[in-house]
Amino acid sequence: MKKPLAEFLGTFTLVLFGCGAAVIAGGDIGLTGISFAFGLALIGMAYGIGAVSGCHINPAVSLGMVAAGRMTIAEAVPYMLAQVLGAIVGALVLLLIASGKADYTIAGNGLGQNGWGAGYLGEYSMIAALIFEIVATFLFMVVILGATSAGAPAAMAGLAIGLALVVIHLVGINVTGVSVNPARSIGPALFVGGTALAQLWLFIVAPIIGAVAAGALFKSGLLDAD
Repeated sequence: MKKPLAEFLGTFTLVLFGCGAAVIAGGDIGLTGISFAFGLALIGMAYGIGAVSGCHINPAVSLGMVAAGRMTIAEAVPYMLAQVLGAIVGALVLLLIASGKADYTIAGNGLGQNGWGAGYLGEYSMIAALIFEIVATFLFMVVILGATSAGAPAAMAGLAIGLALVVIHLVGINVTGVSVNPARSIGPALFVGGTALAQLWLFIVAPIIGAVAAGALFKSGLLDAD
């Protein structure tokens, strides 16, 4: 249970502090601050639980690891269950905290849920959202697999991966709010409901496609330095 527990705590932290930055402090720190909140949360957990579970804290990453041949599907399933559960509990705790403010409403303020289209941030199309999430997750997975390969400096992996997540958010928040992580999307959407829940499929399917494609590329030997 040690590894799933680590994945639960890591995903819980990512959702609470990443989405929390958007919900609680977004007006003060802006898109740049939110981007760094997600990246710094990931960096912190990478060094906190990386030695225990590898700090995937993302079902797409775990499936990308399977595609790359670095873990089996049997090993990935407990990871993914723990990640989704951690994201749900993280979103619940964020909701409890945010609800302590008199003028907070889940309909008006949300929980940092992902989305696209009319009424959502930059109002980008579904196709734009799909392309962004696939490509961003693919590149994110390339960084993860490269930074954790045998030839890479191990001490720098968490920093490289976290900074990659920052850059992805700097570019993509206005497009989709940035998922690249099905668990991160599932947690808030379950409580927000409505459009967030209806659009959730894209934030499950697209990151998995991108991560598995990157894993397959490494498995092929075209990029893997191991």
